Amino acid sequence: MEINWLATALALVVGMVVAGVWYGNVFLAVWQKLTGIPPEDSKKASRKNTLQLLVANGVTAVGLSAGVAVASAAFDDDSVWLALLVGFVAWLTFSASTLLQHNAFELKPPKLTLVNCSYQLVLFLAMALVIGLL
Repeated sequence: MEINWLATALALVVGMVVAGVWYGNVFLAVWQKLTGIPPEDSKKASRKNTLQLLVANGVTAVGLSAGVAVASAAFDDDSVWLALLVGFVAWLTFSASTLLQHNAFELKPPKLTLVNCSYQLVLFLAMALVIGLL
């Protein structure tokens, strides 16, 4: 198995951009309303947790790169479509299923689950696309 480290690093950068756009612009107001977190607390948490986000997205990028490498070797196929399929399956099996369970038991609003699951789907697919293209 061979991991493309350049693709992994670029996937990490793309992941950070997706996070910034998703929660910084696109769904910030909706997310704050659904979580009840005031804007000033949200800004503090964003600054405080950026390193944690970087590490988490780094682990995701490495995991997706490894998954794509294994799938590519198993199917003798290095297409972008296979990389996107790996990203989708990883999202569905690890991220979406976990978020659905936790949010349901924590009685979080379904709309918040939708916002967060959608973010994770876009994140996984964007990273997988970069990995698949390189």
